[in-house]
Amino acid sequence: MKREFLAGHGFEVIDAHIHPFLENEGANIAAYGSPASPDEFVSELKSLGIAKACGSVILRRDCRMEDVREANRIALRFRDRYPDFYLPGIHVHGGFPEESCAEIETMVQQGVRWIGELVPYIMNTGDYNTPGMMQIFDLAQQRGIPVNLHDGWPVEMIDPAVKKFPGLKLVLAHPGEPGKARERFDYMARHDNVHMDLSGTGLFRWNMLKYGVELCGADRFLFGSDFPICNPGMNLYGVLSENLTDAECRLVLSGNFKRLTE
Repeated sequence: MKREFLAGHGFEVIDAHIHPFLENEGANIAAYGSPASPDEFVSELKSLGIAKACGSVILRRDCRMEDVREANRIALRFRDRYPDFYLPGIHVHGGFPEESCAEIETMVQQGVRWIGELVPYIMNTGDYNTPGMMQIFDLAQQRGIPVNLHDGWPVEMIDPAVKKFPGLKLVLAHPGEPGKARERFDYMARHDNVHMDLSGTGLFRWNMLKYGVELCGADRFLFGSDFPICNPGMNLYGVLSENLTDAECRLVLSGNFKRLTE
């Protein structure tokens, strides 16, 4: 029924924010347990009418560059297992900028078009305003690859990258509660290269997305769930329940993701 409804309205859905796994370490990131297997993980998303999904593999450890490479190769193996569904997101490490840039080039050759979600608070890969990350952002801008950043930081932390690299496609993860969401919307309204995925906290607040669309434009928001941490069905219906036009919904549900990853 869900798939038929989406198809009937011409809505293709791409989830821009998931965290897949193949091994046990990546499975235990949800508060109430995780899908029992990769097949169950993908099946649950597909059952909601989600056509494709993108995101990074999380490793719960302080990471060095070899750990970053490990997570990225798990993502590639997941892509190889579900080639028509999963779009890999990769990690980088601000403490290893040269190696990270080489990793980006390797991943580009593998067809990767997304960096992140970056989760330095879990993987200890460095703040966003370090010299190493600036070098990485420079290459991401050159290659036209979006970078998806976890929240939990003041907007000033991304100011250096936003101002130095106006062509860098930044995607902020999670709207957050009203105070933080408004701060991010205001920031997005001032910077055309900053976008937001709707995963995690925030979308359950009535009229939040409509408010953001009116301030920033529908072309700045991407559907995301943060599955398996959060409920993808709740977020999907949250978008569909907002007072948006069908054209705006199409942009949010998949159009903006496609444009950014071209």
